[in-house]
Amino acid sequence: MAPGGLLLIEAGVAVALLIVLIVRVRLSPFIALTLVSLGLALVVGIPLGGIVRSFEAGVGGALGHIALVVGLGTILGKMMVESGGAERIADTVIGFFGPTRADWAMMTVALIVGLPVFFEVGFVLLVPIVFTLARRLGQHPMRMGLPMAAGLSVVHAMVPPHPAALLATQAYNADVGLTVLFALIVGIPTAAIAGPLYGRLIVPRLAPLPIAPVPVADEHDDRVLPGFGITLATLLLPVVLMMAGSLATAVAVPGSTLDGILRFVGTPVVALLAAVLVSYWTLGLARGMNLGTIQKFTNDCLAPTAMITLVVGVGAGFGRVLIDSGVSDAIVAAATSVHLPIVLLAWLIAALMRVATGSATVSMATAAGIIAPLAAANPGIRPELLVLATGAGSVILSHVNDGGFWLVKEYFGLSVADTIRSWTVCETLISVIGLVLTLALSLVV
Repeated sequence: MAPGGLLLIEAGVAVALLIVLIVRVRLSPFIALTLVSLGLALVVGIPLGGIVRSFEAGVGGALGHIALVVGLGTILGKMMVESGGAERIADTVIGFFGPTRADWAMMTVALIVGLPVFFEVGFVLLVPIVFTLARRLGQHPMRMGLPMAAGLSVVHAMVPPHPAALLATQAYNADVGLTVLFALIVGIPTAAIAGPLYGRLIVPRLAPLPIAPVPVADEHDDRVLPGFGITLATLLLPVVLMMAGSLATAVAVPGSTLDGILRFVGTPVVALLAAVLVSYWTLGLARGMNLGTIQKFTNDCLAPTAMITLVVGVGAGFGRVLIDSGVSDAIVAAATSVHLPIVLLAWLIAALMRVATGSATVSMATAAGIIAPLAAANPGIRPELLVLATGAGSVILSHVNDGGFWLVKEYFGLSVADTIRSWTVCETLISVIGLVLTLALSLVV
């Protein structure tokens, strides 16, 4: 393997080449990511026999989770759209917040829905509502989509019981209640700035979308929409089930039958599958659809998700090559050699790992593992603030090796340049503002 400095240069060149191939050469992201991943593996010296294995391990690890989540979430979204449920929620949101504050409404909804679920799950659940709102208000979908994504990202990184934030909370031995309180104090204004406020600034500068990437149902003025309560209950069912899984240890004896059941139904795949089956009744059969129509909707909506899932998968494969090549280790070594306050060091290590791997969860886990012993030796540092700093660092600079980058790009039909202008900058704002507010909070607690 090349020395650490050379590894970092090679990784940087690979990312730049990837952007050029997609933006300038107009190569398919799926092909470009595959080519650059294999090429980087060759350049950094991964043995020939292990190159494909490394890449496939990254792809398989991501698709094992993402493909099922995207598929089931898309079916649930399709049932919401075709039944008119998405319109009902959009009407209610517009009526409560007003049409001029629909972006604030989507941020608020995302902060709530995103608490127990991974970013990808919350994203596919809420995308149909975003497009319905955009169609009703005659606005660019990213006007509501960016605040939605910002809300999901903030809770993903900072707020227990979200799995990534809970992992850091346990590693630092932080108080869960205080972590939630501090995360809300820091996270809500962070999401507001990076979501609705930044969205209003950047969305007018994005290329218009002539055709909505997500199919929408035809408008029928005379049809009766499903009730708000039953639609919301169907949408929130997977959220409730996943929350139950997260709280299993609090309500059941570890290893008991109840504990096993709660953990099983709380997995994203089982929770989403349950919601899909419920939607077949609440938004389908109970509203006069027949099984043939439901089957057609299911089959029709899955075809467009193929490229999304493949691109997310090969993006994870690229991240795995970066890890196996030693780039991640080089970043950790470089970061720990810098003498910084622990809060800043936690943010820096998480940020560098995020840029290298594209995974907020991996970044938080790595940074927490490195910083936890240092924190234990410095009892004057509030561990809750370390959780927030680590979470803030873990979402910085989302780019081509991050599955979230491709979800936003493909679902909203954006160019790579527009995805960077909107989503990448939004994530970086969350990271930097989150750090600044955490440091400010450290002065008063």
